[in-house]
Amino acid sequence: MPDFDFIALHGIWSWISDENRAVIVDFICRKLKVGGVLYISYNTQPGWAAMVPMRDLLTEHAEVLGADGAGIVSRIDGALTFADQLMAVNPGYARANPQIAERINKIKEQNRNYVAHEYFNRDWAPMSISKMAVFLEPAKLEYACSAHYLDAIDAINLSTEQQALLNQIPDTIFREAVRDFCVNQQFRRDYWVKGERRLTPLEQAEALRAVRVMLCVPHNSVSLKVTGSLGEATMQESVYQPILDKLADHKPKTLGQLEAELQPQSISFVQLLQATMVLAGTGTLASVQEDSQISKLKKRTDALNLHLLNKARSVGDITALASPVTGGGITVPRFQQLFLLARLQGHKKATELAEFTWNILNAQGQRLIKEGKALDSAEENLAELTTQAEEFLEQRLPVLKALHIG
Repeated sequence: MPDFDFIALHGIWSWISDENRAVIVDFICRKLKVGGVLYISYNTQPGWAAMVPMRDLLTEHAEVLGADGAGIVSRIDGALTFADQLMAVNPGYARANPQIAERINKIKEQNRNYVAHEYFNRDWAPMSISKMAVFLEPAKLEYACSAHYLDAIDAINLSTEQQALLNQIPDTIFREAVRDFCVNQQFRRDYWVKGERRLTPLEQAEALRAVRVMLCVPHNSVSLKVTGSLGEATMQESVYQPILDKLADHKPKTLGQLEAELQPQSISFVQLLQATMVLAGTGTLASVQEDSQISKLKKRTDALNLHLLNKARSVGDITALASPVTGGGITVPRFQQLFLLARLQGHKKATELAEFTWNILNAQGQRLIKEGKALDSAEENLAELTTQAEEFLEQRLPVLKALHIG
């Protein structure tokens, strides 16, 4: 295998043994280039602290009292039923941790395959960033930043007093550990760098101004609401709306270009940078690759997307397609995927897209759900699909074309 610029682990670290973690760290040590980046996500303390004993009790019930020969789903259901019985007798643990009952109710609503992975693995270990740093030290990795853009926006996550406290802490890892207590963090998404070298302020400013971004949702669908650890906040319309207007054509622009175009509105580069990070964090905006890279990748993403579109005829569990423009996945629901497949087969009008999709669904005995009720007749299903297809053609398709998906 070659050496890598990037290595990513998502949904792995918290659910494996220390021995397997050591194997991964050894691989990173040997195969991540100097200057390379590691992405790693993991369950963390303190957000999981109260749930740890309940999780252990659930898994113990599944092992000790689960029916012999029963599958994991049956044993999970049995463990959750027992958890309800335990909560019903009002144990002191529940009184001291009132959030546990709500978390159990959420678990009961989740897909059992996901629950099996998340809670019923043999190994399950939420850990602090401080412990993570110890694990990654042999690979000479240093913490860089959160991979979740909204984590960088203190105003929506931390009170003034919390920000002041954190600003007094010089050590990066300890400051992050304290921040996790402030926001009751339960899941971290981090970037770590092998051989960190900091940019000068000038180099950083030049690199940021060269970043290209584009609007990846319909312009009229953007909400000026954002949710952080402190709750929901409203974005400043006088700053955000001009930025959105400049990106309404879904064409890539550098932050430097936006800065110049927004000068008449007296929007500073600092405001622009924070706004673009918030918009990226909400999925409204995405960074854009170089044109040469887009051209290089398009054949491969087209092939992958065609495979996924054909899969959408029978299942709807993959709700993303690949964009060579962003280099990542873009959310596209199943019916929109079928509309795209219809277009590839020569259908253009909304009624044609709807009929194509209905024929696929009807052949499998599937029906649309509207306002919680199944639509029974062909006419009702076709009418709803036509409405969705019209909205798709008018609102969503231009965006997908700009992303080189449509």
